[in-house]
Amino acid sequence: MDVMEEWPEIEKAATEKRRELVLQGPAVDKKVSSCRGLPSNIYSLTLLNYLEVSQCPSLTEIHEDIRHLTNLQSLILCRNKLVSVPDTIGSLKSLKVLDVSVNNITVLPEGVTQLRELNTLNVSCNNLEVLPEGLSQCTKLSTINISKNHIRRFPADLYSERLDLLSSLVASDNCIEELSGDIHQLPALKVLDLSNNKLSEIPSDLSDCPKLKEINFKGNKLNDKRLEKMVNGCQTKSILDYLRGKGRVRQGEDGGGADGGRNADKKKRQQQRKKKDKVAEEPDEVEEVNKMVVRILHISDAPTALTVTVSSEVKDVRPYLVCCIVSGMNLKPGNALKRFLMAQTKLHEDLCGKRTIATIATHDVQLLKGPLMYDVKPPTQLKIVPLGRKEMTAIELIRHLHLEAEELRKQKKRQNVTGLHKYLQLLQGKSLYPCLVDAEGHVISFPPITNSEKTKIKKTTKELFLEVTSATSLQTCKDVMDALIVKMAELNKFTAEHQEEVGSDDEGDGPPQPVVSSEASSQLIVQQVRTVDQDGNLKVVYPSKTDLSKDISNLSVIW
Repeated sequence: MDVMEEWPEIEKAATEKRRELVLQGPAVDKKVSSCRGLPSNIYSLTLLNYLEVSQCPSLTEIHEDIRHLTNLQSLILCRNKLVSVPDTIGSLKSLKVLDVSVNNITVLPEGVTQLRELNTLNVSCNNLEVLPEGLSQCTKLSTINISKNHIRRFPADLYSERLDLLSSLVASDNCIEELSGDIHQLPALKVLDLSNNKLSEIPSDLSDCPKLKEINFKGNKLNDKRLEKMVNGCQTKSILDYLRGKGRVRQGEDGGGADGGRNADKKKRQQQRKKKDKVAEEPDEVEEVNKMVVRILHISDAPTALTVTVSSEVKDVRPYLVCCIVSGMNLKPGNALKRFLMAQTKLHEDLCGKRTIATIATHDVQLLKGPLMYDVKPPTQLKIVPLGRKEMTAIELIRHLHLEAEELRKQKKRQNVTGLHKYLQLLQGKSLYPCLVDAEGHVISFPPITNSEKTKIKKTTKELFLEVTSATSLQTCKDVMDALIVKMAELNKFTAEHQEEVGSDDEGDGPPQPVVSSEASSQLIVQQVRTVDQDGNLKVVYPSKTDLSKDISNLSVIW
């Protein structure tokens, strides 16, 4: 039988000049088995910028002709049985995301180090023993996941200052025996997971990582038993404070000798950090009247504190969630609501990586019935009233969106899909879908696709419930929520300073609202929300003292 007849998906992608192609599951695996691999014509789809071939146990290799797909930005080859990746992958100069997790790969090719645009590398759950030298040449790397391999050490250049965008390094469940003190040279590092390795020491220099907020060293047999106890039960800040204290003690003990130069360098770094902190503490040149004000309302001060319980089953689907309640956001005048929704869309496109990194959802608090539950449901059982649609199951919604995407391609002759349609691939292959459920059992959010019409915000909304979910890390959720709140403060200040819009698009009868002072009308109040597990144990509270701490000259956060 002709290969083109065996693979109609590839023929269709070629005919319609598609930019995305997803091949996965048992039906595809059967074809892979009969063809002994992928058909050669897949490598002629040179317009592709997204290619996913996953959940095919019969797929053991990728041909070197992958080099022809030079427009690829995302290459997802997870959950197969690949034993290697061809070195020609280095020819994919536009590649930003490489995911070869859950395979049988023993060696990463040197070609990976030639991917200058690469920002996400996921090689978790393989049989790697070493990482290639030269990863520091991938200067745009922000996320590395090498968990569940057999790696014994990091390459020396992984600590290079050239990796100044690297914010997440996950290397749990390996055989790593040493973490170099040079880790402090990664200025953007926020998440470090080295749990279940063979570390005996944690360098005190780790405390010099300026942005580090989430560490995990559980499951290591440390020489310092007090530190071992701390890493199994304490918060990141406490551990870093302890390491910082150890560093000072050692500095005092090792004032001279062979280590004098290294101690002098450490002292110099600390002095530079103090100087930087001092500069940051100096009075702002921006007048107080021009500041955006965000006031934090502690849970104990909230009349009706809202709690979100997280099911243990979300762990393997979309495990991370942070929430908060914001009041004082004026959506009523003119285009205020439209500006807010556009800002949310822009965050989804940029910071959230087109929802691949995180997803934002907003709700009208008055329409919520708490407490809430973050859970998973099979696609056939998850029912929601999607924004602008009637109630349907998740599988029906996905089917509708696929049909709409096809119709859009035909009508407008588009090669890329738009709107919700472009996020459909994020759920492919999932047997369970994540959802946020209210006290009456209604699904109010279905990340990363949509939230419910029932809790939709409108111009008259006075309090907003914000949620951010992610499959990447808890810190990712916090960073996105920080950015969202800062953006809301900016928009609220803009609305307050353009009072001529008040009443121009007012809902309801009556005269326009009276003009109030900019300071009073633009202040946001952010109420903390607790997220707990099913036993009631605290998972996270947002915002905490370490959140909203970014140095923004015209933002004042009041606790």
